[in-house]
Formats: sequence, structure tokens, C-alpha cells
Amino acid sequence: MITYLANPVRFQRFARYASPILGGMAIIALIIGLYLSLVASPAERDQGDAVRIMYVHVPAAWCAMAAYTGLAVASFVSFVWRHPLADSAAKACALPGAAMTFLALATGSLWGKPIWNTWWEWDGRMTSVLVLLFIYLAYMAIWATIEDKKRAARLASIFAMVGWINIPIIKYSVEWWNSLHQPASISKIGAPSMPIEIIAPLLTMALAYTCLLGWLVINAVLRDIRIARAERQTAVPNATVTIETI
Repeated sequence: MITYLANPVRFQRFARYASPILGGMAIIALIIGLYLSLVASPAERDQGDAVRIMYVHVPAAWCAMAAYTGLAVASFVSFVWRHPLADSAAKACALPGAAMTFLALATGSLWGKPIWNTWWEWDGRMTSVLVLLFIYLAYMAIWATIEDKKRAARLASIFAMVGWINIPIIKYSVEWWNSLHQPASISKIGAPSMPIEIIAPLLTMALAYTCLLGWLVINAVLRDIRIARAERQTAVPNATVTIETI
């Protein structure tokens, strides 16, 4: 699948269908998820209505890690095969991933105040997510400050692959160190530690976030393809853009 989509012409053909489908699914899932989160789901016994912040916070944290994993995989493809479309895919993951990370941090702070009586705690989970935000910003800074795009691509790819080590740290931080955060609950879906009226809106919101992330990434890559084609045609008037280039 990755090899198939590495061709810009095939990627554009794929995106023609995938983009509206993901966009539509994101809107539908978000509407349903907000209804389930704000209206249908009950207040939690101990946390009260503050638990509703979870329906924004947790999917944002999941998508922040998913976006960075996609960024790291695309960076690996770029580093090994030096394909420009992989660079576009990696860059496309960076901004929405950073936004999701910031949203996770902000909503986590809002959630923490009424539950833990603190806006911030330097525990393993919060600190590692903050580090993820800095990694995203540093990755984007590499592309923004290095004029030689081939050199920027190599350095950004190496940085992204090394930075991925923070993802398992985020995932397992609550098990490795003392933390205010509770251990994973959704992964125990076979013997759920949360009732279905909480799991349903959480997973629906996660679907909405995931579809939105996919839509943003696909359209950012399409934008890069169009920009590259326009630049090439400007440099070489009447030139035909081959399928090997973007």
C-alpha cells in the first residue's frame, strides 16, 4: 500500500475518494460524539461532569501519538528510499500532531485542576507529552530554517526517527513511574473497567479525531504536490511533470 501511494498520480487518485470520505466521517462522528459526550453520557460518580473533558482530552492524546508515529514511519521511508512524497507525508503530520498534543496538554490541565487539585504535575505522563510537543516544534523548525531541502529532509528524518522513542515512554510512563494518571482502561475492553456509556462516546470521539487527522494529512500532501508541480512548470515552461516527481 505504501509503495502504491508513493506515486503522486496514484496518491491523487486515492485522495480524490479518501478525502471526502474522511471529512464526512469526521463531521458525522463528531456530531454523534458530542451528543453522546455532552447529553447522553452520565456524570461520573467521583468526578462529576468534569469527566466530560476526557472525551476531548483522551482522543487528542491518542491522535498526537498516532500522528507522530505516522511522521516517523514516513521519515523512515524518506531516509531509506529518499522519496519526496514521504517527506510531504511526514511534514503533513507535524502541524496537526502538534495541535493535538497542545490540545491534550491544555485539556489535561483543565481536567486535572478539579480532580487532582493542580493544573500541572511533573509526572512521567505529563512531562513526556510536553516533550512530544517540543519534538514536533523542533521538527517543523528544521524544515523552516534549513534552506537546502535535501539536507533538511535528511536531518528532519533522522530527528523524527530518534524522537519516536518518546512514544513508548508516553504509553508506559504510568506503569514505569508513580503517576496521577490511571493505567490504561480501553485496552482491557474484554473486561472493561469503564461502563459502555463512557466507552461509547470516547471511542466515537476518537474516530472523529482520527478521521479529521487523516483528512488534514491527505489535503496537506495534495497541497505539496500542487505546489511542486507549479514550481516545476514555472521553472520549465510547458514541461510535463513525470510520475516520479512531485
